[in-house]
Amino acid sequence: MSSSSAPSPASGRVDLDGAPVAPLTICMIGAGGFIGSHLCEKLMAETSHTVLAVDVYCDKIRHLVDPAPPHLVGRISFHRLNIKNDSRLEGLIKMADLTINLAAICTPADYNTRPLDTIYSNFIDALPVVKYCSENSKRLIHFSTCEVYGKTIGSFLPKDHPLRKEPEFFVLTEDESPCIFGPIVKQRWSYACAKQLIERLIFAEGAENDLEFTIVRPFNWIGPRMDFIPGVDGPSEGVPRVLACFSNNLLRREPLKLVDGGEVQRTFLYIKDAIEAVVLMIENPARANGHIFNVGNPNNEVTVRELAEMMTEVYANVSGEPPLEEPVIDVSAQQFYGEGYDDSDKRIPSMTLINKQLGWNPKTPLKDLLEMTLTYQHKTYKEAVKTQMSQASASS
Repeated sequence: MSSSSAPSPASGRVDLDGAPVAPLTICMIGAGGFIGSHLCEKLMAETSHTVLAVDVYCDKIRHLVDPAPPHLVGRISFHRLNIKNDSRLEGLIKMADLTINLAAICTPADYNTRPLDTIYSNFIDALPVVKYCSENSKRLIHFSTCEVYGKTIGSFLPKDHPLRKEPEFFVLTEDESPCIFGPIVKQRWSYACAKQLIERLIFAEGAENDLEFTIVRPFNWIGPRMDFIPGVDGPSEGVPRVLACFSNNLLRREPLKLVDGGEVQRTFLYIKDAIEAVVLMIENPARANGHIFNVGNPNNEVTVRELAEMMTEVYANVSGEPPLEEPVIDVSAQQFYGEGYDDSDKRIPSMTLINKQLGWNPKTPLKDLLEMTLTYQHKTYKEAVKTQMSQASASS
């Protein structure tokens, strides 16, 4: 290839080994969602990469694609299609250098009530994406979940057993920790099982057919545009994930519902920190290919009860409204999620591999990311929630 036809470096960017990063065409499936919208913004603002944004909806990226601002024309295009049954998908993957698959049903309330949709969305619907990437020798970054780890080894020990405090019994490591799920009657594991199976398929494609892949296991990424607020930009009966669920309660001045006492422990990562990690994967294929990466913040570990208390305090500061006298109430998992719910006790990621391969570490403390997120939620939703509540009251 002559120097005149070689791709130019992406805005003078270099990879972690000092080599110029050539502009890429990226087919991003699920670009209109929470993670996809932040990743599109980052790629448009800081790189010269081109994005073929694939999704059913574009609300969260409308400011980028409908229409594209003059400086982004030719750099991002929206392709409205459902990957289940659209023949255009293979053509878009063929046009791209890299495919990123973010598409999924990933709301715990759905795992119990819509287990078939959950399995189809996370395994069956992902099969053509893997197949087209493998057959056309295209690189794939596939988004999985920290839920593939299931329950920790320590959770099977007595509650007061001293080994439960030893890291090897609860810290989750990509290439060593087992994936331990509950019994089949606990439909909650339909999501984790489907995600694990597609990971195994991708890994097998790499081993047998030389598919270049990276698998991402997010650990509770949170921030603006996460999920939905029921009755405002999502179904009234919908149950989003914990941060949006608690935000909805706070906006409506309702007590926050703690499932089974809120004793499970989780870590939370700010979306902008997470996107930095994804860009490193995109631009450092030699370091990222063939790896599964935990992407989380073990420093931001809290019980769900502690999270509720922090959010109540932060929202009172953000909104200027005093907290309720009884800010939380306890509900059972069966009351909240229905029959067949089960859960993991702790999800604490090891950061050793991603730090070694990509030099990435999370930055934002939990209190700061809650302030930024709840400020956004209050500004974006407070008036809409008020209106929706008054309309519901008038019609009752």
